Amino acid sequence: MARPEKIRLGDLLMQQGLLTSEQLRFALDEQKRSGRKLGRIVVDSAFVTEEAISQALARQLRIPFVDFKNFNPSADLVRLLPESQARRFRAIVLAENDGRLRVGLADPTDLQAYDEVARILRREIDLAVVTETQLLALIDRVYQRTEEISGLAKELTAELGDTPVEFGDMFGTGSGAEEAPVVKLLQTVFDEALRLRASDVHIEPQEHSLRIRFRIDGVLHLQTEADAKIASAMALRLKLVSGLDISEKRLPQDGRFVIKVRNAPVDVRISTMPTQYGESVVMRLLNQNTGLLGLDRLGLPPEVLAGLRRAIRRQNGMVLVTGPTGSGKTTTLYAALAELNTDEKKIITVEDPVEYRLPGINQVQINDKIDLGFERVLRSALRQDPDIVLVGEMRDDTTAEIGMRAAITGHMVLSTLHTNDVVSTPIRLLDMGVPRYMVALSLQMVLAQRLLRLVCDNCAASYQPAPHEREWLRSELGDTVDAQTFRYGRGCSHCGNTGFQGRTGIYEMLEMSNELVEAINSDEVGVFVQAARRQMAGHTLRRDAVRLACAGRTTIDEAMRVTNQFDD
Repeated sequence: MARPEKIRLGDLLMQQGLLTSEQLRFALDEQKRSGRKLGRIVVDSAFVTEEAISQALARQLRIPFVDFKNFNPSADLVRLLPESQARRFRAIVLAENDGRLRVGLADPTDLQAYDEVARILRREIDLAVVTETQLLALIDRVYQRTEEISGLAKELTAELGDTPVEFGDMFGTGSGAEEAPVVKLLQTVFDEALRLRASDVHIEPQEHSLRIRFRIDGVLHLQTEADAKIASAMALRLKLVSGLDISEKRLPQDGRFVIKVRNAPVDVRISTMPTQYGESVVMRLLNQNTGLLGLDRLGLPPEVLAGLRRAIRRQNGMVLVTGPTGSGKTTTLYAALAELNTDEKKIITVEDPVEYRLPGINQVQINDKIDLGFERVLRSALRQDPDIVLVGEMRDDTTAEIGMRAAITGHMVLSTLHTNDVVSTPIRLLDMGVPRYMVALSLQMVLAQRLLRLVCDNCAASYQPAPHEREWLRSELGDTVDAQTFRYGRGCSHCGNTGFQGRTGIYEMLEMSNELVEAINSDEVGVFVQAARRQMAGHTLRRDAVRLACAGRTTIDEAMRVTNQFDD
């Protein structure tokens, strides 16, 4: 292909009727004032979309426009161009044909970018147009920083050598501290974890190696393995910044710190635990710039959403959200609080830790080191004249009983409990020692939830269920399963070849009706269980997962994996 010619973008957009003369004058004045590119100015001003500009350039230059929503380039081809050059020239290798490479450029009129890319690749190239936003997102996905993390780990290993770690040398806070290999390694790990949407980082010393794993969409993925000798250096640095005792390696410790990643503050909860080969460190990442979801954006089925709103708007009573760790309970409770947060309501939360900061709400952080536990804070909170109290977790019988008494005496209490499903929740409260009458009087509603991975829309394809999957579906749907269409993800650069991208909730709800109140007051647990299951018929976690599988939003295997953790 011939070298492209320089084109005046403003004139081109006016010729194709995408820009008016007034809009162009405004954009040119802004360009003189700010020095920004004309294309970025007209997009930011909402005069023209990025796609429209790219398509206009493609028509003028008679080259293809490539939309990455419908095109998935090979990662091996993309990496023919080094990441630094791909970002600098806004270029990406898309395809290979008869020895020639098809290269996508965000600005195909940039002659310097064309010349440099051709020089680096040393191949004949044909141009295509891509949008800058899609190109940068693809670069982030394809150029994973696994090699960089491994390289920094090797650099740290070389620096440590065979000598013991000296605190002063490794963890000083002088001007050179930020250049220490351990600091650069941890910064890169955090940066990559946030880019991959990881919720947790696991640093696990083994006999001959150190494993670093990320939990993405609820599933652990191995990121890199390094020399075991750097494990203590990483653990010590993390304990230092989180204010933990760096001399104590025999006992578990918990802490937190805030780190800035990509100019965004990230709250990190850290837990250390002594293992056979050193200290295991697990960090939960909470991006403070991530906005809270509203209740209507959580994926709650309409009848569950209506029931939850009905329950939390009562003047008193208790609403419990149940599920295992990492099932989204806190997100649901905060969405409820955001909806209840008005000038007329006083809201107090008692948490360990405070995961999100909510303006207008009084949030209390538990601190066991100074004897500021749930029980003590909750008793004090009730003397602060609250309308609504959120208790992070019903951890013991005392906390549960105080919360229940508050729910009986005119407060709305929201909390969480670790149970498998809604039916077992009132029974669990009884097992904790809460009086039977108190459970019957205070408990208004129980919501159980799990998080289930969604099929990647970019690589989704239809498939026929395996015999065991079809049989499992028939147990819920009967013969109607034969008319359903199911999807799975083949794996692509958008989803890291997992076939899944993102998660949504599945839910089941139990409202305490008069029949259930009478049943819980009965000495026979089975009476309550049977009554609850009759009331919930067809509205269980499993049925909600089946609904998503039939809608093509998840796979049958994922629905089975999540809901078969417990048995009806």
